[in-house]
Amino acid sequence: MQTARDKIRELRSLHEDGLLSQQEFDSRKNAILDAEYAPPGGSGTPMAPPAIHIRQGTEIGLMVGQEIGPQNRRYRLEQLIAQGGMGQVWQAIDLATHAELGHSAMVALKILPPQLTQSATHAKLLIEEATQARRLAHEHIVRVYEWAQDPATSSYFIIMECLEGEDLDSLLAREGPLSLARVQELLAPISDALQYAWEKHKLVHRDIKPGNVFLTKKGEVKLLDFGIAARARSSASSIGLEAPGNSGTAGYRAPEAGTLQRQPSRSLDVYAVAVMIYQMVEGHMPFDGPRSAGHEPPRPEALSAREWDALRSGFAFDPDLRPATVPDLLASLRGAVGPSPQELAAQQAAQQAQEQVAHAAQQAALRLQEEQRARQLAVQRKAEAEAAAAANLLKEKQRKEQEAIERAEADAAKRDRKEALRQQLRERREADAEKERKAREEQQRKAMQAKAVAAYRAEQQRAREEMAERSVAEVAAEPAPQLSETGSPVADTEGVLRDRFLDGTGKGPELVLLPTGRFQMGSPEHERKIAMRAGSQQAWVERETPQHWVGIEQPLAMGRFPVTVGEWRQFVRATGWQPHGEVNWAEPGFAQTDDHPVVGVTWHDAQKYVRWLSEKTGQTYRLPSEAEWEYACRAGTKTAFSFGDEIDTSLANYDGNYTYNGSPKGEYRQGTTRAGLFSPNPWGLYDMHGNVWEWVQDTVHDNYEGAPPTGEAWEQGGDQSRRILRGGSWLYNPRYLRSALRNGFSAQLSNDIVGFRVARKLVTP
Repeated sequence: MQTARDKIRELRSLHEDGLLSQQEFDSRKNAILDAEYAPPGGSGTPMAPPAIHIRQGTEIGLMVGQEIGPQNRRYRLEQLIAQGGMGQVWQAIDLATHAELGHSAMVALKILPPQLTQSATHAKLLIEEATQARRLAHEHIVRVYEWAQDPATSSYFIIMECLEGEDLDSLLAREGPLSLARVQELLAPISDALQYAWEKHKLVHRDIKPGNVFLTKKGEVKLLDFGIAARARSSASSIGLEAPGNSGTAGYRAPEAGTLQRQPSRSLDVYAVAVMIYQMVEGHMPFDGPRSAGHEPPRPEALSAREWDALRSGFAFDPDLRPATVPDLLASLRGAVGPSPQELAAQQAAQQAQEQVAHAAQQAALRLQEEQRARQLAVQRKAEAEAAAAANLLKEKQRKEQEAIERAEADAAKRDRKEALRQQLRERREADAEKERKAREEQQRKAMQAKAVAAYRAEQQRAREEMAERSVAEVAAEPAPQLSETGSPVADTEGVLRDRFLDGTGKGPELVLLPTGRFQMGSPEHERKIAMRAGSQQAWVERETPQHWVGIEQPLAMGRFPVTVGEWRQFVRATGWQPHGEVNWAEPGFAQTDDHPVVGVTWHDAQKYVRWLSEKTGQTYRLPSEAEWEYACRAGTKTAFSFGDEIDTSLANYDGNYTYNGSPKGEYRQGTTRAGLFSPNPWGLYDMHGNVWEWVQDTVHDNYEGAPPTGEAWEQGGDQSRRILRGGSWLYNPRYLRSALRNGFSAQLSNDIVGFRVARKLVTP
């Protein structure tokens, strides 16, 4: 935990750097000294300006423009949104890890005071809560992206979705009591969110209140602090800070909250929502102080007797007498719409009196109608005779007009038939031309494939001659590979080859031979516009410019799949490699088999793997360059994805809660999928879009200015501490899966969304 001296030292550094005036420095320094040396109970007035809100025991010492977070994960504070005993909520700009987190540059940071997390046990509990909240993917629950710790303030903070609007407390202060219909409209999304959290993750919110219900400017309703506030309050209580019981906020907390419970009950949320409904329709809380058995508030005038009975059951003192869930509570309120039995009897009596008056008026009207009908009958007969004559004239006129229309339609139909025949002829010619074009492209592809096979044969022949000179015997346990007429190993009928280990202990990954050629690297302007409509930032898509031609002149082979768990396990057993990252590759937090892509591997770990694989096979393995990766991903296409400009979750593994370019929503699998689950691209490569981000050799550059046109890795200049990632992952939006999209990540770190695939050099004959 920082001392007053440490905080003043940081302020002095900011002042010397020109970020704080002398007046601001003196004011903040005095506030820190007052907070450090004030007597118990504190009678002095802090000298910090009101915007800082320095308080005894919770002072964090943050300011606008300050950067917080670890060295590789920095955020700049832009605006203080809210603060209280639970710390501060800031609007911030993501500086260093925007590329890895997959959200807009503007985020919300909930910064907890160091006192709440000074115990390692309490910090672990809060981290578990934040990790659990990250799994909640619902349109009415604010998204939690990640957690981190700021080394300067020792404060843990949670990175969340940034919302524009106001909370329900502000709405009630501005509008006053609401109608029951409006209340039900506002709480229906909250009910859906609570039901989702229970059904998917068995989670109870435990701190429902107007301050945790947010209304965005777009009219969306979001539920905040899912379980995090309650956990923090529990931690605060255990270290002596002022806080309510183990769960919930005073006034909204059920009587049984804080007692020893094996697992929080959903009745806690039912109680809090019932109290909120009373507050929203009546304008004040139902209970002034601690709740006791038998104490009930007066019925709101806006509620009928039946509606009051339904609402009163929601905050029953005995939890067994409450509705089982919040959806059940709202359903009982909707079903209670209508008058009480006394009101219904009064309405029926009034209705009978009205019916008697109406009956008398109806009889008088009938008599008047009979008299009018007699007078009108004579007029009607005369009018009918005149109308019959006019009808005959009109019918003759319509017959002639209809004949003219039929002649015109017949002429038009004749012209349409001629045009349809001409169109069919044009389409037939175009189809023939397209067929010829595809045939030419297929011949070119086969020629390039043959060239790559020839290169592979020549390389195998040289390797065989070297092995003969070294008198290395073949491994008897391995079956003989398929041989060409010259005796060289070749790829199978699908263009797939696989190198055997020199010591006979196994084989390398499956490889696909790629043709040489040229392509345009980067994205065209129309694709970038579509990506920005889907949520991408201008600065992000500018990384894909300028679009330029690249020539892949050297034949190569690339991994058919990303390196799998089983292939990595073989490397671990052979080398004794030990992980150093934050993610356990064997247990990343979701189910996987040996056929799933490996995750939790840093860029340096991938380098160790390709060196080991080269030694085992006698061939040259490496990571692909960024240009080679995009060339292989596109596979001759020019669209956003190798299968077109649209995408859905039957084609790739990504977060199906989001859409791209009019595509439908789909499945969110919350983890990797096995290799080969989805269809390959036109060159036979799998999972080039989604599943896991893939390391390539290149360092991170802001754009393609100065990039080599030959396809080799661009490792000069740029950010030497970070390397390029390609392809998107299971956790990201579909816009991140485009062939042209570029990402970057620290080469020292691992993640549960990052893997890699290998490339292999082929020597031309």
